[in-house]
Parts: sequence; C-alpha cells; structure tokens
Amino acid sequence: MGGGGWKFGWGPQDDAESVEAIHAALDHGVNWIDTAAIYGLGHSEEVVARALAGRGNRPYVFTKCERVWNEAGEISNSLKAGSIRCECEASLRRLAVDTIDLYQIHWPDPNPDVEEGWGCLAKLREEGKVRWIGVSNFSELQMERCRKIAPITSLQPPYSAISPEVAQETLPYCAQRGIGAIVYSPMKSGLLTGAMTRERVAAFPSDDFRRNALAFREPNLSKNLKLADLMRAIGARHGRSAGEVAIAWTLHNPAVTAAIVGMRSAAQVEGVIGAMEFRLSLEEVAEIEGWRAG
Repeated sequence: MGGGGWKFGWGPQDDAESVEAIHAALDHGVNWIDTAAIYGLGHSEEVVARALAGRGNRPYVFTKCERVWNEAGEISNSLKAGSIRCECEASLRRLAVDTIDLYQIHWPDPNPDVEEGWGCLAKLREEGKVRWIGVSNFSELQMERCRKIAPITSLQPPYSAISPEVAQETLPYCAQRGIGAIVYSPMKSGLLTGAMTRERVAAFPSDDFRRNALAFREPNLSKNLKLADLMRAIGARHGRSAGEVAIAWTLHNPAVTAAIVGMRSAAQVEGVIGAMEFRLSLEEVAEIEGWRAG
C-alpha cells in the first residue's frame, strides 16, 4: 500500500483502493494492521491514518523502525537511539495516534547496535509512546541479546510453504519462550494466491521488487506455481481459494500467533478473508508436505 517508486515497492498503488481494502478487512472482523515507516517512505502509514479516521472500534496498529531514508529516497539502516526516537515521533504523526500498539525493529541491522536499539524501544514503552515491543527478521541469538534487556512481545519472520525455514529452530524458540510469532508473506508475495501466472510475472512494473526475486524466476517459478495449483485443488474441496489454503498452512503451526496478509483492494480481501476461520485437516497438511518433500 506504500505505492511504487521506492526500492522494495510492488509498483503503483491507488490510495483509494488501499483505503477500501482496509475498510473491507475491518468490516469482516480484522482487528489489527501491520505496516512500517519504510513502506512507501512513510506513505503507507499515512494511508492507514486516512483509512482509520473517524472509524469506531479501531484496530490495533503495528509499525516498525530501523529502515530510514534521506531526501533522495535512499534507504539506510540505523539502530541508534536518537534515530529511533525520531522515527517513532514521525510514525506517531503519520499514523495520527498517541501511542503505537506494537513497535518493532524491522531488521537487526547494524548488528552491533541491536542492544542500543532494543534498549531505546524499552524506554519508549516505559514512556507510553508504544504499548508493546517486538522484533522482525531476528535470529535466536539476536533475540537472546534483546531478552537480557527487556522481554520480547513478538517476532515477525517470513514463513510460507515455499519458505518454511523458520519452522526448524526459530518458531520453536519463540514458542518455548512465550514470544508471539506474527509471520509475513504466507502467500509468498502473491505466488500462492492462485491468481499468479507467468504472464503476470512477466508484466510486473519495473519498480516491483518481485521481478528479481528468486522465487519468481525459473526454475523456482514453475515449481511454485505447481504448489499453488495443489493449494487451489485443496481449496476447491471447501469452496476456498488457494491463498486461503496457503494462509491456513502457516496457521497450522501451533507456534504461529497470526499471519500478515497483504490486501491491495476490497476484491483481494474477499479472496483471502475466509482464512480467518478456515483450517486444514491433518491429511491436507500431509498432502502439502508430501508434495514439498517430493
């Protein structure tokens, strides 16, 4: 929803459609929104504020720090306390809130400054600027360093049937220590929605980062689209989409607290919202696992 024109964007995006997508999700019972300052270089947070203006029963709002940019739009990393404080104040203004519900360090970069950055988040919580603090893309060792300073509410790792690596050690680590796991890219950036095709990939705009992502390039693309076909077939048995099956696959892991699902329009909401209730059977999980192992 941050739109195009920045390094990790998905190409152009209509703000009105973004607002409609948020409204549709909230109307269906979604009660939290995850964003980051870096998405659209601040624009995504502004869109969230626009969507929530005047609405009752507001959702929890999560955002992130550590990725910063200059006037030229060049992105860099900082975990210095002064930088994070500036980021927090800017996010509060863009989101039009007095307190951020969950504030997260986006990446553990620079690694030597992890303790300084985490210590700053702990102080922001003590000051009431944020309610809960978490991390994203951290290793177990990095989380151990943080836990010596202050408890970690949540970790945000990538997790999907295409990229399940964190299931081996990271998710069990979180489960054993009471750290929530809010997984991102459960549909692997759209690959497992059932709507992705080679033609769509070939037509991605030049500023869509997926053009160069390995999962979208051969031979991986053909393999991943076949997995999407399997998920479409499983979903068809229940009147569900491939995307809802992909999301359900991540939620089957008991260490997963919730899944972050990207929606760019109200129509896309309709295609995935069933995942709030749909769950896979043990046999269906085994069917997907068998395909992956093969």
